[in-house]
Amino acid sequence: MNIDIPEGKNPIGYVWGEMVPGIGPAAAAFSQKVYSDTTLGLREFEAARLRIAQINGCIFCQDWRTERDGVTVEPEFAQAVTDWRTTDLFDDRTRLAAEYAERYAIDHHGLDDEFWERMSAHYSQAEVVELSMCLGSWLAFGRLNHVLGLDTQCVLPGS
Repeated sequence: MNIDIPEGKNPIGYVWGEMVPGIGPAAAAFSQKVYSDTTLGLREFEAARLRIAQINGCIFCQDWRTERDGVTVEPEFAQAVTDWRTTDLFDDRTRLAAEYAERYAIDHHGLDDEFWERMSAHYSQAEVVELSMCLGSWLAFGRLNHVLGLDTQCVLPGS
């Protein structure tokens, strides 16, 4: 870890709560809301989340699988996310979610009219905003945890 954690303290709780009590709990609440209040389907949600995790290098986020009503994505899903351009496991929405995640994280200036036409054909404007907020959360907080060396200590807020 790149942050000194007092003995006996939970690293995530300490960094996200005690070290920055005005910011950390608010960030944790936002992170939790991304999971608890999403209206996105599980497959597109996980495709976007996993692509950000792969780009960030966040160990915990790459190993985590979102569960809804006892359902998670299939074991080969993570590899399909890596291969989002060519996999036959994805429908158009799921493929677009992985593409958007990658471009959001790596080349947000390159999101051109052609991309937005494809997104508009498959996602409502509210879904685009929701997915964008999810991507922002995962990009920021997954990267924060990885950079600080917390990604091997992470648990999602409320888990």
